[in-house]
Amino acid sequence: MASFAKRIVLGAVAGTVLFTAGCGRFAQEEEVTLENTPPEQIFQQAEAKLTQRRGAEDAAVLFTEVERLYPYSEWAKRSIIMSAFAYHQAKLYEESRGAAQRYLDFYPADEDAAYAQYLIALSFYDQIDDVSRDQGITFQALQALRTTVERYPDSEYASSALLKFDLALDHLAGKEMAIGRFYLKQGHFGAAINRFRVVVEDFQTTTHTPEALHRLVEAYVSLGLNADAQTAGAILGHNFKGTDWYNDTFVLLTGKGISTDEANDASQGWLKKIWRQVARGEWL
Repeated sequence: MASFAKRIVLGAVAGTVLFTAGCGRFAQEEEVTLENTPPEQIFQQAEAKLTQRRGAEDAAVLFTEVERLYPYSEWAKRSIIMSAFAYHQAKLYEESRGAAQRYLDFYPADEDAAYAQYLIALSFYDQIDDVSRDQGITFQALQALRTTVERYPDSEYASSALLKFDLALDHLAGKEMAIGRFYLKQGHFGAAINRFRVVVEDFQTTTHTPEALHRLVEAYVSLGLNADAQTAGAILGHNFKGTDWYNDTFVLLTGKGISTDEANDASQGWLKKIWRQVARGEWL
């Protein structure tokens, strides 16, 4: 990437490299390196690259050159944040994080500091893949998004970061659900229950909670633990009565003569604790 900048000639900056042809001969090529180019011209060329299809990486290199050649100028300051943006556009997320962190290190109180932190969060968030893969990147995204919200609560990026935080949580819950369904299908009911419990306890604000409660009912019924199935069904009915998951749970439990209106006193501790919290407001 760095070699691209060193190949920049006058024609790419302000004055074109002149080739004068005559009688099969070319005049001597005059090349102007970036070292001899004013920072504003390099910056403008980088901006022009950003408008080109697949030009983001080249733009990032040029912005970085401004920082290297004119490290104490206002152009360098602007170029650091722009290189972070350009690298992100090129999906070079590690390089984008590096530039954004450098901006925060040099200009922590600047008006663009919030955007630099947001770019760090995006560099993780935009790499979140499907739920079948390792979710370590999701945890990093959550941490960086939380930092954005907590450190810059009044910035224009706080609401977007908060929304993405919730979506990342939903993604993690989806991972637990995928594993839990697999265990349930294989008849490993204890392992399935552990996964669905994580969703109910740790990701209760996500869209996966109603299904997790229903799957708990299925697993407990399969194990013959009807008291626990009843309590899970009661929690589901209290919070998500209008969902298809509750309808399926109602059919399953009433078909076995089990009520869905109230928790069973014989159910396990963690479920009874959830029931007391959501139905009776008993948080202690």
